[in-house]
Amino acid sequence: MKAAHTPRERYKPKGLLMKIKLTSVYVDDQEKALRFYTGMLGFTKKADFSNGPFRWLTVASPDEQDGTELQLVLNTNSAAKAYQQAMFQQGQPAIMFFTDDVKSDYERIKARGAEFAMPPTEVTGSTIAKLNDTCGNLIQITQLARW
Repeated sequence: MKAAHTPRERYKPKGLLMKIKLTSVYVDDQEKALRFYTGMLGFTKKADFSNGPFRWLTVASPDEQDGTELQLVLNTNSAAKAYQQAMFQQGQPAIMFFTDDVKSDYERIKARGAEFAMPPTEVTGSTIAKLNDTCGNLIQITQLARW
């Protein structure tokens, strides 16, 4: 008798498996962003190289060095700047990070001098906190509720 396939095997087209390896956030200053995302949040620099005026800069979780990278993109695009400013003014996060202990992370990051727009707050299904990344974005830190 043939073994049952897992759901992943059943719905995966042969030869294809997509993964999210990189996402990006626009920043108004790459050096300042690098200091914030490494010094304040605790990520590590993964890639940093330049080609003329272009700089490719990424950070990653120290626990998942081969996991998803976050590209810190210099925001020189007028349409992207307008979008970034509107999202910030509306209190919408540009990116969301997940943690197992949002209250401890809040205290740790606040002690390093970060400016929080929202302290840990219980919402449906999670506890969230929002902070200013000093580079034009709000960041949301989320702890999912344990059912």
